[in-house]
Amino acid sequence: MIMSSIVEGCRLSVKMRNTDDSRLAEILGIKDIKGQKYYYVHYIDFNKRLDDWVPEDYLDTRRVQYPTVDKDVVPATPSGMTSPKRTQPPSRCDSPDSAFGSSPLVNGPNVLQAALQKRKKRKLGGAMPEPEDTRSESGSPVPGAAPRTSGSLVSNHDDVVTRIRNIEMIELGKHRIKPWYFSPYPQELVNLPVTYICEFCLRYKKSARCLERHLQKCTLTHPPGNEIYRKNTISFFEIDGRKNKNYAQNLCLLAKLFLDHKTLYYDTDPFLFYVMTEFDSRGYHIVGYFSKEKESSEDYNVACILTLPPYQRKGYGKLLIEFSYELSKFEGKTGSPEKPLSDLGLLSYRSYWAQTICEILVGMKPGPEGERPQITIGEICEMTSIKKEDLLSTLQYLSLIQYYKGQYIICLSDEIVKQTNRAKERRRIRIDPSCLHWTPKDWPKRGKW
Repeated sequence: MIMSSIVEGCRLSVKMRNTDDSRLAEILGIKDIKGQKYYYVHYIDFNKRLDDWVPEDYLDTRRVQYPTVDKDVVPATPSGMTSPKRTQPPSRCDSPDSAFGSSPLVNGPNVLQAALQKRKKRKLGGAMPEPEDTRSESGSPVPGAAPRTSGSLVSNHDDVVTRIRNIEMIELGKHRIKPWYFSPYPQELVNLPVTYICEFCLRYKKSARCLERHLQKCTLTHPPGNEIYRKNTISFFEIDGRKNKNYAQNLCLLAKLFLDHKTLYYDTDPFLFYVMTEFDSRGYHIVGYFSKEKESSEDYNVACILTLPPYQRKGYGKLLIEFSYELSKFEGKTGSPEKPLSDLGLLSYRSYWAQTICEILVGMKPGPEGERPQITIGEICEMTSIKKEDLLSTLQYLSLIQYYKGQYIICLSDEIVKQTNRAKERRRIRIDPSCLHWTPKDWPKRGKW
């Protein structure tokens, strides 16, 4: 097999990094570094977090599935072999270089320009016609067209251009983190060994020297918003997407590096951002955040939620979720996260719902004369602010609902009780409602955000 016949769209067996296993993978991009070819591969049926650039010797070329065949063929290779000409999807980039900067699709200023058009459309109160060259006949984006905007982070349409991770590494405070997914940072940051980010204002810089100069001028030691919660070293700040637009946009860019199921846009006005931080002598360091719409017709209390990788598996994810429901309790509403959830988000929410519901059920006391305790679904929803649909799906997932003598009842096994008690003991970080100093705003009455 001649390696020159391997093109984007080919599927073949590829060795996974740090293992001896080989899996079926698709070639998404090819680049040449000092005469050595590297291939960006996506392992089929695996999360995109595992996508990576691999050298030639990771590829098993004994069996290759070529992309869609056209009538024409590529001119013969030196050995006389021919390879099929690839039928290219409208939004497929010809090379990693085009995906990494030459296409306006991944250039921040072009996305911002589209957002400005969106705002102009809202002000006029009418529909602006979509430019004729922004959509192909199949309905997919045409290369060179600015994407449409409808929020800060919205449900993702999997554009082929955005499938290739474009930032190699970020330095945020004392942490160096390898991104998981594509994020539309400016072109000059693409392909740099490290992108440097100020951990307080989230401004991005292309070198350590640029960051040093920035830190001499940056006066922030915490997110630029109102501190609405503090207990021990944990604080939450509320940031208005309209009043602190630059910070909100930079936060969305950072979050997109670790969220695949969302697409980044620059219209942050309709959103509030709640940033969780850890305090030390140097300042308030960002741990994670969630965003929510100021007005949600679906009663969503979270639009996007993220715990940064260095702080994952430490209980901070559940703390973010618990805080979002505490806000819903202050508002006197039941809430639910915006769907679809990421794989990690679904696991975190399901774990939180299960533990919260089971703690209430386990803590109920028997009635007079030893009667079994009784509680309704509505009462649990009112106590937890968990939406009824999420509560029922969790009970069904845990197999706690049973049909008995013409009615549905909740049955707790001894194993569920033991698991709930163990989880409660392990979960040491909890939200203390008495430390929350926050008054919900009635956004419809406030008029313009």
